[in-house]
Amino acid sequence: MATNQGIATKIGWSLAACCLIWMGLQAYIIYGFGFKWYIALVDSFCNTILLIGACWLINNNLRYYQPGTKGYINLVVWCAALSGLCILISRWSLPYLLDDKAYKAFFSQSLVIRFFVGFLAIGCMAMVSVIYYTQLDQKENDQRKADAERLAREAELYNLRQQLQPHFLFNSLNSINALIGLRPDEARKMIHQLSDFLRGTLKKDDQEPVPLSEELQHLQLYLDIEKVRFGHRLEAEISCDAKSGSMKLPPMLLQPIVENAIKFGLYDTTENVVISIRAEVNDNYLVLMVQNPYDAQTTRPRKGTGFGLSGVQRRLYLLFARNDLVETFAEDNIFTTIIKVPQA
Repeated sequence: MATNQGIATKIGWSLAACCLIWMGLQAYIIYGFGFKWYIALVDSFCNTILLIGACWLINNNLRYYQPGTKGYINLVVWCAALSGLCILISRWSLPYLLDDKAYKAFFSQSLVIRFFVGFLAIGCMAMVSVIYYTQLDQKENDQRKADAERLAREAELYNLRQQLQPHFLFNSLNSINALIGLRPDEARKMIHQLSDFLRGTLKKDDQEPVPLSEELQHLQLYLDIEKVRFGHRLEAEISCDAKSGSMKLPPMLLQPIVENAIKFGLYDTTENVVISIRAEVNDNYLVLMVQNPYDAQTTRPRKGTGFGLSGVQRRLYLLFARNDLVETFAEDNIFTTIIKVPQA
């Protein structure tokens, strides 16, 4: 809004300067025909005031009404009518202000020229107004469209976030329920860990990226909960280079990927499983790699999937407008997920 007001102020000063130049030029031309400066200045002043009024009317009208394809004919008619009105008023008023026979004859002979000059001046003002207000409307429409897209993107990001919570929460509550009777101490521990995890989740803002070091601390709370569920069968190896700890990424980005790795790594086997999480910086990207073993006969890692991967990929697309930031592949019974997070 402040920018638009600044532009309008500059345009106003420019038009005022043009009016002064116009009035001075017209006075000089009339003076060149042998009339006194008084007559020239009164004539130019009166005609300029009338033209300013006509231009104001056409500009004010176009502020609220933009002509369509067929409306430009009406606009030309209005410009001609306003120019004629200016001539009519000056024809009636100037002879009373300037009682000079030579000037009256000169004025009568110059009516046609005055009409077309006024028509061109008003027409130029109409053209400038149409262009200016059309561009202004276009900017406002673009801004409204951008705001609507931003709100829709934020709503979808929020929806993706909300879908993650119940899925993880139900699994954790089921595990707590199973532990209450057999291992109450571990159940209480898991409740405390779940409370810390959810408290940290609620504090996070979906729109604000967080350092990888903070994300890994939050992820460790999740892994501690899962270790209570699966005991010694679950191990996690986390490694990152010196630069990656300060790199930014969307909050809660790793948790669904690791959850997906645990699901496909542990649910179909009774053996111990190691989940590997690595991070490095490469060409202004934070590259995250999550690996887990899988049983090729009971899972379909190449389709890869579940809500975890699809949700992360959709979330990265909404944030960066790119579909190439998530890669998955399987080799030697190891399923690998690679995420690239662009750094500003």
